[in-house]
Parts: sequence; structure tokens; C-alpha cells
Amino acid sequence: CDPCRRLSPMLDAAADVFTNKIKFFKVNVDESPALASNFQIQAIPTVLFFKDGKVADRITGLPAEADLKSRLLMLSSGN
Repeated sequence: CDPCRRLSPMLDAAADVFTNKIKFFKVNVDESPALASNFQIQAIPTVLFFKDGKVADRITGLPAEADLKSRLLMLSSGN
């Protein structure tokens, strides 16, 4: 989808900034419907933030770049 295509470069840029602090994974829900169901993905794009193996936060829809960076900074700082 268009929002997914717009999100992808934002995530790629963030992955460069947060190298060795945060791991980034992209999942195609059409190819992994069970995984999407497991995490109750009802709209795309959805960004899940994990901390200690559990979902700590989520964004549904295309986030503002500043919001995405802010959440990643909080996650990487341990808050």
C-alpha cells in the first residue's frame, strides 16, 4: 500500500540511526497472516515496538516522522 511504501524509507533511515540499539523487522501480512493475526493487526501499516520480548507500543497508520523518532528514542533509552 502507499502508506507502507512511504513508511519503509523512514524505517530504513531509523535503522541506520539506531544500529546496535534496536532491531528492525518488516513483515508482509499477506505472506504471514498467522503472525498478523497473533498480534491483532487490523490495519496496515502497523508498527509494533517490542521491549523485553513484549509489545511495548504500537502505531497504526502512517506515523509522522517526528513521532516515530520520538518513540524509538524512548525505546532505546530504556524508558
